[in-house]
Amino acid sequence: MIPQTLDKITTVQEQRFLLPGHYTWEEFEKIEALTADAPGLRITYLDGCVEFMTLGEQHEAIKSVIAIFLALYFFEKGINFFPVGSATRRAKEKGASFEPDESYYIEEKKENPDLAIEINITSGSIDKLEKYKRFKITEVWFWENNQLSIYHLTNDNYEQITQSQLLPELDIDLLARCVLMPLILEARTEFIKGIRQ
Repeated sequence: MIPQTLDKITTVQEQRFLLPGHYTWEEFEKIEALTADAPGLRITYLDGCVEFMTLGEQHEAIKSVIAIFLALYFFEKGINFFPVGSATRRAKEKGASFEPDESYYIEEKKENPDLAIEINITSGSIDKLEKYKRFKITEVWFWENNQLSIYHLTNDNYEQITQSQLLPELDIDLLARCVLMPLILEARTEFIKGIRQ
């Protein structure tokens, strides 16, 4: 018998699904254990709600390119940073468990990262900012509709701002424009030129 191969390679698109019902922390941990070996599946828990998300190629590409440009920026500007990617933030007493797409400690390590980035190709159903607020993450950036929205934690609430307070010299429009460029080497050249001006 000759093995069959697919003529076309397919990629999974990002999808979100809110599990019906309300779950205790212990029930969430059981669900998490049952799905632990599922590749490309992310689970978020907030106050009894459980959301599943598959990670599509577009999601992962944007996440990776943003991380590349932020690293270039940190190196170029001589800013000490500790990238911790999608390290899970979880605490039963906070009623939350989630993984940002990218996260960073800036200058030094603290209890939680200073900056978290989330890529939203499809809209989610769990409160986007509440989970971050419980871990007092100073700034959260959301990539949605091909642009970055920035939220800064002030007096225990997030307010949307147009310029990062953590990285005040970073041109956010330049970053977004370069992320969308089709050729990464050209985008890198434009980004470095822009941050050196």
